Amino acid sequence: MAEAPTVPGVVARGMMTAVRRYQRHLAWATRGWCRFQPSCSAYALEAIERHGAVRGGWMAAVRIVRCNPWGACGHDPVP
Repeated sequence: MAEAPTVPGVVARGMMTAVRRYQRHLAWATRGWCRFQPSCSAYALEAIERHGAVRGGWMAAVRIVRCNPWGACGHDPVP
């Protein structure tokens, strides 16, 4: 049986709006710097949409911390 799509809560929608504003207004400064595919902001949007504000926000924060010159790189999809 297929799961019904869930609607993000108020907090999750606010977080997603903040990420979209970052993408629209600030991401140009970091183009090409992200070590992962998809980019950290795209990962954050998907994680928050799939897992909600708390778990998705935590997953996005961990991903952003890992995105450094000494960290890993490559394809890293949202689980």
